[in-house]
Amino acid sequence: MFRNYFKTAYRNLFRHKGFTVINIAGLVLGLTACLLIGLFVYDELQYDKFLPDRERIYRVYNDRSAEANTTLAPVPPMFATTLEQSFPEVEETVRILMLQFEANNLVEVGDKRIYESGRFYTDPNFFKVFQLPFKYGSPEKALDDPSSIVISDKFAERVFGDIDPVGQKVSVNKLPYLVKGVFSTKEKFHMPVNFVLPLESAELPADRMKSWSWQQFYTYVKLKPGTDPELTQSKFRGIVRKQIDPDRNKPYDYVPHFQPLDEVYLYSSDFEYDKFIKGNITYVKALSITAVFILLIACFNFVNLATAKSIQRGKEVGVRKAVGASRGQLMVQFLGETVLLTLISVIFAAALTSLLLPSLNAFTGKEMVFNVFTNPLLLGLLLLLTLVVGMLAGFYPAMVLSGFQPVRVLKSAVVVDSRVGKIQWLRHGLIVVQFALSIFLIICAVVVFKQVSYLHNKDLGFNRDQIMFFQMRGEHMFENYETFKNELKKAPGVKNVSVGYGFPGDATAGDRIIVPRNGEKIHHRVTQLMVDYDYINTLDVKIIAGRDFSKAYKTDAGNAYMINETAVRDLGFGTPEQALGKPLIWQVWNDKNPDSLSEGKIIGVVKDFHFKSLYEKVEPTVLQIFPDAYVKVAVKIDAADVAGTIQRVEQVWNKFAPDYPIEYTFMDDTFAKMYKAEDKLKTLLWIFTGIAIFVACLGLFGLAAYAAERRKKEIGIRKVMGAENASIVTLLSKEFIKLVVVAALIAFPLAWYAMHQWLQDFAYRIDIPIWIFILAGLVAAILAFVTISYQALKAASANPVLNLRME
Repeated sequence: MFRNYFKTAYRNLFRHKGFTVINIAGLVLGLTACLLIGLFVYDELQYDKFLPDRERIYRVYNDRSAEANTTLAPVPPMFATTLEQSFPEVEETVRILMLQFEANNLVEVGDKRIYESGRFYTDPNFFKVFQLPFKYGSPEKALDDPSSIVISDKFAERVFGDIDPVGQKVSVNKLPYLVKGVFSTKEKFHMPVNFVLPLESAELPADRMKSWSWQQFYTYVKLKPGTDPELTQSKFRGIVRKQIDPDRNKPYDYVPHFQPLDEVYLYSSDFEYDKFIKGNITYVKALSITAVFILLIACFNFVNLATAKSIQRGKEVGVRKAVGASRGQLMVQFLGETVLLTLISVIFAAALTSLLLPSLNAFTGKEMVFNVFTNPLLLGLLLLLTLVVGMLAGFYPAMVLSGFQPVRVLKSAVVVDSRVGKIQWLRHGLIVVQFALSIFLIICAVVVFKQVSYLHNKDLGFNRDQIMFFQMRGEHMFENYETFKNELKKAPGVKNVSVGYGFPGDATAGDRIIVPRNGEKIHHRVTQLMVDYDYINTLDVKIIAGRDFSKAYKTDAGNAYMINETAVRDLGFGTPEQALGKPLIWQVWNDKNPDSLSEGKIIGVVKDFHFKSLYEKVEPTVLQIFPDAYVKVAVKIDAADVAGTIQRVEQVWNKFAPDYPIEYTFMDDTFAKMYKAEDKLKTLLWIFTGIAIFVACLGLFGLAAYAAERRKKEIGIRKVMGAENASIVTLLSKEFIKLVVVAALIAFPLAWYAMHQWLQDFAYRIDIPIWIFILAGLVAAILAFVTISYQALKAASANPVLNLRME
């Protein structure tokens, strides 16, 4: 019996080749998109899943309220100390120093000299909390010695080759260390760690390690089994509140939270100062929904085309029922045909996925694998997908076909079953859903494109073009930075040079500034930029009141401040002109005397400029001269001879730091990298929107062909009566265009809401213009009209005599 079903299904598929090709093409594209998105989403969900006891590990972070609702990834060092000493339910805590975390470090082994990032200064129990698999050595006591270093397998391969490096010496920034172990990086870990050093080797001042306000540590806590994290978090908040602000007189609070380790990678996209690898759950959900949309469109195509074709199979059903076939047998036959068609589509989709996956890996920077033959689970999922999609797409057509009454279908050449009207409404409904989903995706793609373009092109308030940017290296350069800077200025092609800490796109410092007012000292949180006398001119930042720092004023070196427009407003100074001359007090970064204060006056106000991404609002910012913090150099170069100027900058560098190779970036590239995720989302949305529209148009093409075939005698009569081709095309097209209009009316509010919610993630964003909705509707309508017109024109151009002769 099943052999007979298979033969019948095979013959039907080849008898209606056009129908088969359209269905297979739609399903292949839909399934391929789903498989590629599914691989990406699965990969995103695998971070930290390999770690033992991960359900008991939490990251401690701070919410800053009152002045602004901001989430800070680093916390003070006393958080870990207090949790470990005062909470018996805590099994382990570990701190990772954020300071210079992203900086590249000069690593030397023998004659090899390379720069590496991912340096971790951490507590000795790092590998007790994060039980990474070791390739060489042992995690036990690996970080107990200040001169110890534990490295990743990729780092070891780059530096030592294929040998076991345990016991070997390695120099990091001219300091010697002994390799105690090598850990594996095969699994997905949210920390981009290359080498781990004991926190003791960072030589941090003891007073700093007792601080409740110096937020420079990523802190993790591992709770004992059975511990209620919410209760522990609540008790800890009470202690933090008393320690940080016992009198509750500060203008903001720091509220600690425990974030489950499973959420760190995907749910931290808006965390400030989070330098770890971050995904975005919003984008994962968006792509997952897009995959479902595309699969639904492909399935709806099948339902539409199958129910349209069902009328042509009415006589077959009638004959089968007349000779004793039951409805159940007919349903099994028709569902079998659908599953067979789906199986063929899945095989093609799997092959196409394997072909496209290397390009997707290159685009996303991942190492996803799709091999059906070596992964039984993947093979099982594909077979399950075949059954699910086959049953989903084929159930209703099978119900319709098996439900025809033999007397009616055998009596006439055309099926006049009572279900036909219902079938038409179903087809219309599915077309509406298909095009509503397509229009929804078009609107989303255009809005994302507009927002990403805005991110890249918005005026940032400074000139980031042709600024060469690098870190100072070596004691000689730090001690003679003024001479180094002057030498650079003399180089042909160099327009200006600035040294400092807090350049746009780089690390900045969040600190308190004290505003004396009416005998009180009011604390405000601000961003601190430690600049020199050429910072403003190098970046072309606009001064709107007062003056720039100048060596002509001796007090500018330690008793003068410049602030931005936001600081004028938030610190309560009224207007930029009124802010000039107002006093500010800063607690100096001084390890020898941490309580020392520097009082100065505001000498200038600059226009707001964006030194962070447009996800974040411009914060109140204070600029000051503070040479002790200078670590970076920005060189403004002439665009006429970029290569020659870079070479001359390298020559000056080699005079001051011959033991360190120069490593530089350009500031505009740094800002472009901030929006890599959005750039990729934009590209993926365009691709998958194109697939969705193409699949929807494939189905519409088939339905238009069916409509033209069903009405060919009517068209023949109209042609004989003198109807023009244009009127025939309009006749066949208007019904479908009406459905597209209905689809647009459904899609518009849904797309507006989805994009409005997405744009809320950005502090600076576009308004959604009405023309985007009109454009999306027009694009869908035009594509639908072009798709239908081909079949309509073909039918209208046919010889009416041939169509009428068949009667």
